[in-house]
Amino acid sequence: MKIAFAGKGGVGKTTLCAWLGDYLARQGHDVILVDADTALSLGQACGLEPGDLPVPLSAREDLIRERIGSGFLSLTPDVSDLPGELGVDLPVAAAEGVRPGRKRLLTMGSITGAGDGCACAANALLKSVLAHLVLRERSHVLVDLEAGVEHLGRGTVAAVDGLVVVSEPSRRSLETAARVGALAADLGLPRQVLAVNRVVGEPRLPSLDGLPESVVYVPALASLSGRQLEQASVLELDDRPSIDGVCARLMAAMS
Repeated sequence: MKIAFAGKGGVGKTTLCAWLGDYLARQGHDVILVDADTALSLGQACGLEPGDLPVPLSAREDLIRERIGSGFLSLTPDVSDLPGELGVDLPVAAAEGVRPGRKRLLTMGSITGAGDGCACAANALLKSVLAHLVLRERSHVLVDLEAGVEHLGRGTVAAVDGLVVVSEPSRRSLETAARVGALAADLGLPRQVLAVNRVVGEPRLPSLDGLPESVVYVPALASLSGRQLEQASVLELDDRPSIDGVCARLMAAMS
């Protein structure tokens, strides 16, 4: 499946993306995690040290010149080799009786502009790589987006299997989630799941136009809050059974 994660900054979408990628890999699936958020924190959330993080594709001027050009820009470059060449392998803890899948990280960097309108060289290459991953890649692909989804372009969004809209249980965060959900629906992505993060119990959600109807609640986890000041990784927590339950519900909601 090809799943994108979006939501207001700080609501935990990167954490959920890292959790689901780890869960799928431990179940034996090959996974590509794509960091398309300008914060570029997905690698550290998955356990990489800062010195081991890959250079963002947007900063690879050599590749940009090679594939896009510097005068007349090629907006349909061949990028089929880039996911394999630029992806960094992430460790996977084997589950009992299951051969783990391969888990890789691809760091995109900043993607600007709505839809397919931006023709700058770096943006054109980033969008081409994302389109290739979503349309051609056979592995599970999880994309950690910024708050909006418009930079993917209509054709790419239409090919994504689903969108996880992440929100905290607050009015402002849910209003942002509703705007993201409405925008995604306008771009042709009706399959959406609202992940309400850091909840105690099941809060009564307001009725907002655009808010996804399918809801998965993510409990506040003591093991995560206790670790955040010490390290960036969100994996190997004591609450893994609870996290795996959340991931299983997300996948069920997408099917």
